[in-house]
Amino acid sequence: MDELQLDKSKQVQAKEYARIRRRLTLLEVVLGGLYTTSWLVFGWGIDLAESIGEFSYNPWLEVAVFALVFSGIYLVIDVPLSFYSGFVLPHRFQLSNQKLGGWVGDLIKGMALSGIFGLLIIEVIYWLLRTLPESWWVIAGFFIFAINIVLANLAPILLMPLFFKFTPLADEYRELSERLVRLSERADTRVKGVFQIDLSQRTKAANAALIGLGNTRRIILGDTLLKEFSSAEIETVFAHELGHQVHKDIPLGMAVETLLTFVGLYLANLGLNWGVAYFGFDGLGDTAAMPLLVLVMGGYGLLTMPLGNAFSRWREVRADAYALQATGNGKAYASALVRLANQNLAEVEPEAWVELLLYSHPALGKRIEMARSFKLEQAA
Repeated sequence: MDELQLDKSKQVQAKEYARIRRRLTLLEVVLGGLYTTSWLVFGWGIDLAESIGEFSYNPWLEVAVFALVFSGIYLVIDVPLSFYSGFVLPHRFQLSNQKLGGWVGDLIKGMALSGIFGLLIIEVIYWLLRTLPESWWVIAGFFIFAINIVLANLAPILLMPLFFKFTPLADEYRELSERLVRLSERADTRVKGVFQIDLSQRTKAANAALIGLGNTRRIILGDTLLKEFSSAEIETVFAHELGHQVHKDIPLGMAVETLLTFVGLYLANLGLNWGVAYFGFDGLGDTAAMPLLVLVMGGYGLLTMPLGNAFSRWREVRADAYALQATGNGKAYASALVRLANQNLAEVEPEAWVELLLYSHPALGKRIEMARSFKLEQAA
């Protein structure tokens, strides 16, 4: 059988698609930065906090109302950009199958979940700012870490089913299911089962994942993957995901993320102390300083993103190596990666600066070459 090749016409589209997405991301960053900075420069935060204080002296309610107004206005401003990047653009490049009603429904559910967990975090942070102004950032870091653990556990059973339909793999895929479970067992990784999700209701892109922690861990395969990929290709794609489990990338990633969060919260503490003097906030727990907290954490996240991406690319290379070693099938993995590039409209050879700053995975071209150069004897 001839080796699957990259579709050159799709790569032309992929480069254009990636370029437009980068510009949209930059626009969103600039828009968010200008919006948040305006609240500080024009004193809108102080005005809003004073207005809320006129009818309520409950600090919990004040934080909730301030957060709702502050984030709600931005969401309204950002809707056109979100609509274009999340609905119009994927349809323009024939990547999306989703109807407008479905997209709006997902948007509302996503905002609701973000609002619930975001409000919980900001309420706890402001309670700590009011009660423990010297050490709030340390306790807040541990609290955010705990929230991440909870979300990782709940994602497969409560969160993802809000967006996707999970069904056990059909009998026609029994052999594939057994292969994936055996691969997991050889890696001492227990899974609750193999499930199919209805990606085709939203996208033409294919994907697979190993999600959850402990008793909630399960294998999920997109129906788009099942329809277009061979069993050998799917096995290698899953083996890559399994490599992250074997190499403890999930706890390690959480540890790195937590460390970065602690540093960010410490910088936010310095920023808030500076803001009290510069902007005249009424202490660290003043809700009027919320835009400053968001600005510092957002700016810090933007600056450290290349560092996080570099760490991620290192772990992804290790996961690729594991997939090749575990399956001994470099040809199938190379074919799977090429198929992913064609089907997902992924840019195979991005510019070096793009990969360095923005990519959490190595460029697909490098991964394909790694798979193609793999020799069976390397697996021995």
